[in-house]
Amino acid sequence: MTEQAESAPARPGIADQRRGQMLHAALDVISERGFADTRIADIAERIGISPALVIYYFKTKDQLLTEAIRHYEDTWYAEGQRRMAELPTAARRLEEFVAMNLLPDPDPELESNWQLWLDFWAQAARNADVAVVRRKSDERWREVIVSLVRAGQEAGEFADVDPHPFSIFVSALLDGLTIQIALDDPVVDPVSAYELCMRYVADHLGFPWTPSHRERVTAPAARAGAGR
Repeated sequence: MTEQAESAPARPGIADQRRGQMLHAALDVISERGFADTRIADIAERIGISPALVIYYFKTKDQLLTEAIRHYEDTWYAEGQRRMAELPTAARRLEEFVAMNLLPDPDPELESNWQLWLDFWAQAARNADVAVVRRKSDERWREVIVSLVRAGQEAGEFADVDPHPFSIFVSALLDGLTIQIALDDPVVDPVSAYELCMRYVADHLGFPWTPSHRERVTAPAARAGAGR
């Protein structure tokens, strides 16, 4: 197939499949090499296509990064909603939310991408378009925490705290722990980070908690060691 033919618009179903393959490849390559050392050609080579086709879909490497983040987040949130819907209490749903953030996941689609998030945050500090995606991501993040807290309060499980400042602090706590995990801090591994976060959450929301997700750490190792 010539590069010109390969770069031509594909039928909708094929286009979606190609786009998904590129986003998966981008997540893998950026996680392995870092954003600065990743080339469009590296992503194209990973799935056996031409760099021109990647550029046709995404235009720039920055756009590919932001779209890959969106793709990962959408997959993460959809699976998180499915899992939490199956749990009987708000406390268990909040525990699952924290576990999905900090513990390795058995689902390869949701493998933690801690190093990817470090690259994303670094680009957001310098690139206005990436910064917009980062801001929307954080807003979505906090909205989930607020909704979980409100559901628990309505069910009589959680104390009467203001969910908005609580969501800001918890999201910042999760991000901070994610950074420590990504940097291989010797005293902040995924399990200890998860337990620290859950103890804070349980103490402030006023519900009893004991660890129940330790079995998840036997899942295949994450690419870098959060990610969302």
